[in-house]
Amino acid sequence: MTDTPEPTKAHFRSDVTVDLVKSAAADSDVLFAARVSTAGEQSLEEVTKDPERSKGLINFLMRDRHGSPFEHNSMTFFISAPIFVFREFMRHRVGWSYNEESGRYRELEPVFYTPGESRKLIQRGRPGKYEFVEGTPEQHALTSRVMEDSYRQAYDAYQEMLAAGVAREVARAVLPVGLFSTMYATCNARSLMHFLGLRTQHELAKVPSFPQREIEMVGAQMEQHWAGLMPLTHAAFNKNGRVAP
Repeated sequence: MTDTPEPTKAHFRSDVTVDLVKSAAADSDVLFAARVSTAGEQSLEEVTKDPERSKGLINFLMRDRHGSPFEHNSMTFFISAPIFVFREFMRHRVGWSYNEESGRYRELEPVFYTPGESRKLIQRGRPGKYEFVEGTPEQHALTSRVMEDSYRQAYDAYQEMLAAGVAREVARAVLPVGLFSTMYATCNARSLMHFLGLRTQHELAKVPSFPQREIEMVGAQMEQHWAGLMPLTHAAFNKNGRVAP
């Protein structure tokens, strides 16, 4: 006979976090890659030059969608977000590498997502042509209560199976996609721009996007890190309608 697990001490979050772990990314990376076509080995001199003097070239490359010079850089992010965000994230495959924590090899922690007060709850319209509007205080309270109760029940079932000796990879099947997970995601500026064009809304975007709010929260933090590393490339991305080259 197995012992009854202790009641779940779940933790509920409405935020996501994105840390820039390492990077090799600068506006000069775009310049030397672009100029090799005309300058050959002399393009290496661009590495030590002031990119500000050549921002016109970066704008030209972005405007006319010469994309490959924007690939010669790398950024690695450590992301903490609900599993349903990662399942959307991994639709982005070209120019991305992922490693996520494993429910096969570790016991997963009871950290779950609940929408914050600013999260719009009500969908109006049909798919492809809809908008989200604010929920009432009663709807927010209901959402939080129902989600928290469901999370606790699922995690209690998970713990019960683990206590009985069931393998982690089997027991994890009862856990919801609102569970928080962590992963490393590595990309270059071109792949990140494509991601941002689809997963964020912006007043400068030529092509409208309708992302789920939670993945947009991740995208906004990644964009902030990238803008600090490659400010001229980021500015050209905005100037040219936030369309990836």
